[in-house]
Amino acid sequence: MASSAAVGIAHAAEAPKPHVIVDPYYGDTLFQFFQDRYFTAITGLMTSQHFNRVSQHADEAELLRGGMLLSYGMHKEAGEVFAQLIDQGATPPVRDRAWFYLAKIRYQRGFIEQAEDAMARVENNLQPEMQEERVLLQAQLLMAREDYAGAAKVLETLTKSSTAGLYARYNLGVAMVRAGDNAGGIAVLDEVGKSPAPTEELKALRDKANVALGFAALADEKPEAARAFLERVRLSSMLANKALLGFGWASTALKQPKQALVPWTELTNSRDASDAAVLEARIAVGFAYAEVGAYGQSLERYQDAISAFERENVALDESIGSIRSGKLLEGLLDKNPGDEMGWFWNIGELPDLPHASHLTQVLARHEFQEAFKNWRDLRFLTKNLQGWADALSVYKDMLANRRQAYAERLPSVRARASDGRLEDLAVKGALLAAELASAENDADGLAFADATEHDLLARIDNVRQTLARMGADPEAAGAPERLRLAAGALTWRLSQKYPDRLWQARKALNAADAGISEVRRREAELAQAQRDEPAKQEQFAARIAELEANVRGMIPRVAALTLEQQGQVQELAVAELTRQKERLVAYTTQARFAVAQLYDRAALARNADDASKP
Repeated sequence: MASSAAVGIAHAAEAPKPHVIVDPYYGDTLFQFFQDRYFTAITGLMTSQHFNRVSQHADEAELLRGGMLLSYGMHKEAGEVFAQLIDQGATPPVRDRAWFYLAKIRYQRGFIEQAEDAMARVENNLQPEMQEERVLLQAQLLMAREDYAGAAKVLETLTKSSTAGLYARYNLGVAMVRAGDNAGGIAVLDEVGKSPAPTEELKALRDKANVALGFAALADEKPEAARAFLERVRLSSMLANKALLGFGWASTALKQPKQALVPWTELTNSRDASDAAVLEARIAVGFAYAEVGAYGQSLERYQDAISAFERENVALDESIGSIRSGKLLEGLLDKNPGDEMGWFWNIGELPDLPHASHLTQVLARHEFQEAFKNWRDLRFLTKNLQGWADALSVYKDMLANRRQAYAERLPSVRARASDGRLEDLAVKGALLAAELASAENDADGLAFADATEHDLLARIDNVRQTLARMGADPEAAGAPERLRLAAGALTWRLSQKYPDRLWQARKALNAADAGISEVRRREAELAQAQRDEPAKQEQFAARIAELEANVRGMIPRVAALTLEQQGQVQELAVAELTRQKERLVAYTTQARFAVAQLYDRAALARNADDASKP
């Protein structure tokens, strides 16, 4: 259930408008999540939340974070996230999902009453695709209360072909049988055992239900019904061996040992020799031959069984040795690689070990898979912490380079800031402003004359002086009038250009003032930086030192936990193989006892023959 929580939340988070993601950082989180990079997704999301980069999706982002924490098995932290969302008054859809997943967490931790309270607070704002999960959780809560009738009634609302619904009905049937309601449990299991199965997963579930029905009937001393149930199991099923074994015992219970030999011979001749059902069938075949009076064949089969048990016992010892040497875990990682830690990762392939078939039952156990995931995640954390330790060393080098560059550049920057050119420019600017104000007050176009115009003005003055010296010279009779016209034209020209030149002068002076102000601002910032930079560098150094101490402190702790977890995982596997060895001891004892009985029977027969002779 936990592993599906984050997926459900992530789909629900984008369900209303899957194409509209306002905050790009939230979109990146969803992208990483749906690429199966769960660790990257949750760390990126938490970083974005820290810097307030997902404000447009705040509730949905927090809901997704809670779901991913739940998927990592961090029930307490996930529960705090959901409870906080509820307390903060999230929107009704978000609030309903928070209550729903809070109910899931409480159920998983065994807090049934609290889980029921949370479920009661879920209103009608869940997305349709979550309604099935809601029904399943409600049924599980009822089963926890041993209200199997109520659970069955709730499950009736689900589609009969629903995968989740069929699993729930199977669990319900098993729970009812264990609670003593054989009739009700068998009825539910029979429904699952006859249900349509379009997928391999549902076919396997159907086989499982039929095997459960068959052995329940055997325990209830109903061998005919047991055979009917077991005949439904596919010969290619993972449970076919157990079904064949049960079918043989049902035939034996019906006093039909010859019919029992058919499935048992199939087991011993064609099936995996290390399978528990095959090992038991080796004894059963000898028993069946004895029942039909074929004592010689029975003895031969029992002796073959003893030899097979001894070989299997040696093979189990070799497998246990491989497990304790670490070959199992390393082989599983090699065959099932994964870049990141995550609750959704699963074991897909067996490692290359001498007796890999022994591991089938080991890997099928939920406890082993969860323990192995924890070990794998600890290995990932070790690698991740080592990467951070290396990165912090790089940050230290970067900070040292920054300090050196600061120390080297500071004198030249100070020298440039201390020269008087800026003040000279400011003085010159003030003088120009005064001149501009004077020219503007006098409306003097001459103040803005360019070099050509100044040259023309000088020539006019020269001509005027020359005419003054000539006096009333007849040769210069028309010159004064022409000079007047030329001077007037130049004055008119200066007057016409005056407004534009005044505006350009103002613009240039304003630009110069702005430039001086910008330089002064930068100087002020530089002075502030000179005061702040050493403190910032010290803060960075302290932060790096703190993080480095934390990381390097966690590395040995995680390494120790990894080693401890490795031992636990290996012992789980060894414990399962040890149980197989114990079964072998029991089978061997039974076979030897049966052989002894056959010898006793043969001895009694010889004594009887000898006594009957005259």
